[in-house]
Amino acid sequence: MNEDTRLNEWFVPKFGPLRFRIFIGLLFVPYTGMCISFTIMGSMLSPSISWDRVGALSLIYVSALGIAAHAADGLGSRKVKPWGKYFNKKHLWLLIISGLVVAYSVGIYYMVLYVPLLWIVAILEGFFIFAYNFELFHGYFHNDLWFSISWGLLPALAGFIMQTNSIGIMPLALSAITGIVSYIEIKLSRPYKELKKRIVQDEYRVKRLEASLKTISLGTIVFAAMSIVYRLLSDRHFF
Repeated sequence: MNEDTRLNEWFVPKFGPLRFRIFIGLLFVPYTGMCISFTIMGSMLSPSISWDRVGALSLIYVSALGIAAHAADGLGSRKVKPWGKYFNKKHLWLLIISGLVVAYSVGIYYMVLYVPLLWIVAILEGFFIFAYNFELFHGYFHNDLWFSISWGLLPALAGFIMQTNSIGIMPLALSAITGIVSYIEIKLSRPYKELKKRIVQDEYRVKRLEASLKTISLGTIVFAAMSIVYRLLSDRHFF
């Protein structure tokens, strides 16, 4: 395998044109899905649910994390890029800017009219997109702790804030849990990526780490989906 590509990752489609496969890979769908699931979990703690806000925050994180942050990661200061040279700097900056424009356009609408407290999360997440991926401040924020805070802890908190414009004990406790889950995911992901780069691989360890990553990411997404179903049923939206 070429060490500057990740085409053989389990979440990259094995069908379609190369650019399509690379673009889907760039989104890191299972891990972006984890982040969106954290926002949903936070939202489900609200006494009442505004479903348009659930959808809006999901779109915000798809755009800001799935597109902008991952494009920034491909443009970052490291010599080895996760997707090689399939995207040039112009393409990546276009993805970064367009992703952030969509995310902050939707976010500003809600923050100005309904949830001003969300500004705190919006500013922090915007900061981490650049500080983490471009390794600003001598790479101080480019580590597992800040990763888990930015894409694990803050999304769950954002979900509750988006619904209530407030913070409470339960969402803080949940955000601590989602931060820990995100920390475990990134801790497993790093040795997995290193093993995948090797010409001679430890197949058993690769499969074991891959199974763990699948369990964490897909399990998180399934749990979030179940929480939506539970709230819909408990709020009698089906009847």
